[in-house]
Amino acid sequence: MSEVIDTTLSAKSMELIELESKYGAHNYHPLPVVLSKGEGVYVWDVDGKRYYDFLSAYSAVNQGHCHPKIIGAMVEQAKKLTLTSRAFYNDSLGAYEKYVTQFFGYDKILPMNSGAEGDETAIKLCRKWAYTKKGIKENEAKIICCENNFHGRTIMAISLSTDPDSYAGFGPFVPGIIKIPYNDLGALEKALQDPNVAGFLVEPIQGEAGVFVPDDGYLAGAYKLCKSKNVLFIADEVQTGIARTGRLLACDHENVKPDILILGKALSGGVYPISAALANDDIMLCIKPGEHGSTFGGNPLAAKVAVAALQVIKDEKLAENSEKMGKIFRNELKKIDSPMIEIIRGKGLLNAIVIKPIKGKTAWDVCLKMRDNGLLAKPTHDNIIRFAPPLVINEAQIMETIGIIKKSILAFS
Repeated sequence: MSEVIDTTLSAKSMELIELESKYGAHNYHPLPVVLSKGEGVYVWDVDGKRYYDFLSAYSAVNQGHCHPKIIGAMVEQAKKLTLTSRAFYNDSLGAYEKYVTQFFGYDKILPMNSGAEGDETAIKLCRKWAYTKKGIKENEAKIICCENNFHGRTIMAISLSTDPDSYAGFGPFVPGIIKIPYNDLGALEKALQDPNVAGFLVEPIQGEAGVFVPDDGYLAGAYKLCKSKNVLFIADEVQTGIARTGRLLACDHENVKPDILILGKALSGGVYPISAALANDDIMLCIKPGEHGSTFGGNPLAAKVAVAALQVIKDEKLAENSEKMGKIFRNELKKIDSPMIEIIRGKGLLNAIVIKPIKGKTAWDVCLKMRDNGLLAKPTHDNIIRFAPPLVINEAQIMETIGIIKKSILAFS
């Protein structure tokens, strides 16, 4: 990728970029644009230029930037009480727990903060269940995961990874993990022969891998195989959940109800770090007091924000809009005649194009050109561009953004 040297940037933007470079860890490589405002599907840079946001903070901003109902709930609660820790009860958490469990159809929720914490929580729950309910010998439980997954950046999460950019230089890694190919029921069936397998952790669509959508029937088949071996089916819906793929959950496309459901990102509408693991009592109550938790998990501010964020999803029918707008978007993308476009794939408003480099121009160059033309997206794995706008986008905006994408790609072909 190119270094952050861009003659089109203003002196103000360059100054702010250099500030981050000097004082911040170099663990990200952002697209060179400095944002200062967001509303709905749009963001503005420090010089006042407006862009379509087609990343949505990796699907955290499904409800649109600074949704007034979510911001209103946050401001109102912030004036009263923000944090008590779980050392005490507060007047917001129970109402949130009732709301969210009924919303998704589970007995219990364990509230956390980040998506990676949600995955960690799910794995701890699964292991505890394996020892207390399934009868696996202590310290011998195994988790099956899929190649090319992304479950976060913690040591546990990168122990699951097959991407050297994630795990190289950070070992030793967590044991008890079996890695199999994604979208391969035969491989899963073989791995499940191990009697020490406790759970199968899977993304219904692999987002970071480049919006890799499995074959129809894969999730339902995997769930059925897990049930035949008394193994927990654990869905990481941090990126695919909360209306992103045209259903409330991506698993809903195949009528699969995970034993453990992991949520994050859009659970707050992008205004606060909130995540959760949901399960029924048989699994959740394996965890006892003192065995898991978080100082900020389930704080009053998070509780109010999450309820407002989910209510917006329901009231504004964002899953339905995602389904409709996603079909239009993919159909229009397919009309772009360019040798740079190798593959178009996705579900709902989680989509991607695989870019074939031409004359040394790559997906990064396409993203820079789209930025210049008023749309922000970012490559993953060098040659794939994800397109994930806020779910409040309308058809007129979809058509305008298709024009921007087409113009940008055709500039190189």
